[in-house]
Amino acid sequence: MSPASLCSPCVSTLLSEGMQSAQLFLRCFVVRADRREGLGICGWILVSLSFLFVLITFPISIWTCIKIIKEYERAVVFRLGRIMSKKAKGPGLILILPCTDVFIKVDLRTVTCKIPPQEILTKDAVTTQVDGVVYYKIHSAVSAVANVTDVHSATFLLAQTTLRNVLGTKSLAQLLAGREEIAHNIQTILDSATDHWGIKVARVEIKDVRIPVAMQRAMAAEAEAAREARAKVVAAEGERNASKALKQASLVLTESPAGLQLRYLQTLTTLAAENNSTIVFPLPINMLEALGQKNRGG
Repeated sequence: MSPASLCSPCVSTLLSEGMQSAQLFLRCFVVRADRREGLGICGWILVSLSFLFVLITFPISIWTCIKIIKEYERAVVFRLGRIMSKKAKGPGLILILPCTDVFIKVDLRTVTCKIPPQEILTKDAVTTQVDGVVYYKIHSAVSAVANVTDVHSATFLLAQTTLRNVLGTKSLAQLLAGREEIAHNIQTILDSATDHWGIKVARVEIKDVRIPVAMQRAMAAEAEAAREARAKVVAAEGERNASKALKQASLVLTESPAGLQLRYLQTLTTLAAENNSTIVFPLPINMLEALGQKNRGG
């Protein structure tokens, strides 16, 4: 037998094993590509070409690949349209591949949302204008980017609607007296509604409640009448207490007639101390009665 006939089975065996190894490698590569963010084999080819482009143009390309994320920011990175991980990157330096990666910065600082005056019809059919302020911040940058188009606009509109809906179930007296309770209720509703947007509502404040001028006059008249009624009650209580004190004083003076004369003298001392030009001298009524009886007898 010739050496060529002996080597042909070995060559065919090596070729078959090489094909099997290549198929196995290709399957493993595809499975890994599917597991890693679902890019697929074409996606990983593009990523590899982008990485190769960075290596070829190094070190010029490194300046376009490195991005700086501030302490109060986070970066949501999209690779071929897919979010790279469930957690945003930053702060610090991050690496972005050209042509395949796109990133969006998200500010994590507290945002002040001013609600303009809303015309609201209360439960007792009173038209009022109420404005407020909502303080919120983003706690999940990925949810804020992936779950809503414009998270700030959506939160602003939802705050307006929630304010109108909650205040529409309250009367004017409840609105004026229970601002803190109403604000806490609005905060709870907003927090639960915006949680899947990655928003955490920190505080809600009701700034001002404006009512019509006619209602203001009516409330002022009602408050004035209530104050006058309380003043009359207080004055009546004072008169009753004063009459009781005078009654007790009269009983004491009846037991001691000389005490009445001393009271007269004390009154004269008080009047003289004020530098008055007119001095009233008290004359006992008993003396006048005695003089009248003498005139009748004469």
